[in-house]
Amino acid sequence: MSFNGLAQFASFLESRGQLARVACRVDPHLEITEIADRLVKNGGSALLFEDTGTNFPLLINAFASDERMAAAMGRASLDDAGEEIFSLVESLGRSRGRLTRLARLPGMIRFLTLAPRRKRGRGECQEVVDHTPDLSRLPILKCWPHDGGRFITLPLVHTRHPDTGRTNLGMYRMQVMGKDVTGMHWHRHKTGARHFEAWKKKGGRMPVTVTLGGDPVYTYSATAPLPEDISEYLLAAFLRRKRVKLVRCLTNDLWVPADSDFVIEGYVDTSEPPVTEGPFGDHTGFYSLADLYPRFRVTCITHRKNAVYPATVVGVPPMEDAWMGKATEKIFFAPIKLTIAPEIRELHMPVSGVAHNLVIVSIDKTYPGQGMKVLSALFGAGQMMLSKYIIVVNSDVHVTDYLSVAEAFFANVRFETDLLLTRGPLDVLDHSSDRFSMGGKLGIDAT
Repeated sequence: MSFNGLAQFASFLESRGQLARVACRVDPHLEITEIADRLVKNGGSALLFEDTGTNFPLLINAFASDERMAAAMGRASLDDAGEEIFSLVESLGRSRGRLTRLARLPGMIRFLTLAPRRKRGRGECQEVVDHTPDLSRLPILKCWPHDGGRFITLPLVHTRHPDTGRTNLGMYRMQVMGKDVTGMHWHRHKTGARHFEAWKKKGGRMPVTVTLGGDPVYTYSATAPLPEDISEYLLAAFLRRKRVKLVRCLTNDLWVPADSDFVIEGYVDTSEPPVTEGPFGDHTGFYSLADLYPRFRVTCITHRKNAVYPATVVGVPPMEDAWMGKATEKIFFAPIKLTIAPEIRELHMPVSGVAHNLVIVSIDKTYPGQGMKVLSALFGAGQMMLSKYIIVVNSDVHVTDYLSVAEAFFANVRFETDLLLTRGPLDVLDHSSDRFSMGGKLGIDAT
C-alpha cells in the first residue's frame, strides 16, 4: 500500500479510528508538544491539528503505535515487513548452482525495477511555488522550554556527493534562525556530513533540498541504517510495493519525490562559518547542548495545495521515535543475521536504552567463546558501532523478557571472563561520555 501525501495517510488513519482531529487553535510554540507528549505516553491516537495559526494543518504521533507504524510501511504488521526483507536477503545470498541462481532471478528483477524513476515536468509537491521563502508561514514547533528556538523535526534532507554523484536521504533536525535560514544538524558519523566535507574540499555552494511529508514510508526510510550505496528510496519502494517518482527541484539540481507535501530548496555555502545551534530537548531525555553546525539557506519553498505539515516530538522515552526503532529491529535483523552473525536468533533495542545505546541479542550457542565472538562482530556493524551496551543470552531466553535476561546475567556472567570492555564512537547526542562522540562500551556474555 502507498499513500499520495500526508492528507491521504491521515484519512486512512481516521477511517480506522487511529486519528483525532483538533479543530480549535493550538499554538506550535510549546502547546502542541504538551498535548502530543501526553497522548504518546498513554497509547493515544495520531493528531491532526487543523488550526495552527498558519495556512497548514499539522500531523503528529502518526507513527506512535504498532498499527500506525506498520501502515506507514504499507503492511498489516511490522513482522510482515521483517519477514519479507528476511526472505529477500536470504534469496539474494544463495549462490550455489545454476538452478538456484535462476530460481532467485525473478525476485532480483522485481527488486531492480523498484529503483526511483525521474519524471519530466512538475509534481504535486510543486503546485504552489514561493520564490520569496518565509519559514514562519509553516507551523514549526518549539518543543521544550529551553530549546534554542523552533525546530523542523521530521526533515528529509537530500544531498549529493560532488565527485561520485551519489545521493543520500537523511534526517537531521533544523533550527530556524530566520525566515530563510536554518542550522543543519548533521552528525559527524552521518552521510550528509561526509558529503559536506567533500564539498568543503571542492569549495562553493553545496545544494541541499529538504522535503516534508509525502508517503510516510519516506520518513522511515530516511532514518534507516542503510549502506551508503543503497538508495533510501529503493527501500521505500520495496516497502510500498511501488517505485518512487522523482521531480527536479526548481533552484538546484537535486531530485525529490513528486508526492511530497513540502519542498524546501537551498544550499550550504562551504565558505561560511558555522552557526551556533541548540540546545534541543532530545530523544535521550536530556537537552543536547548548543554546538557549531553549518548554515542552510533557503532559496525556494514549494508545496501541494492540500499540504499537511509533519512533526514529531522527542524527549523522555517513550516517544514516537520508539516505534521507528522497533521497525528497524524487524527490518535490519535479516542482514545482520545473514551477513554478520548467523547464530543470532533475536535482536532487541529496549526503549529505555534509547535506541542503539542498549542492545540485547540471543544466539544459538554451539561452542565456547561464541558469545564474545558475537559481541566483537556487533560492535563494528554499521550503526551498531554507536552501541554502549550489548548483552548476549542463549536462545531459550526471550530478549523482551527483561526478568529472564537479568536472571541469565546473574546466573552465567563471571566478571573476570565474560565482560568485554572497549572504547569507540558514540552518538554525538550522548550526554554522559567523557569525550565528545567517543567513550566506553561494555559487552556482556550472559550465555
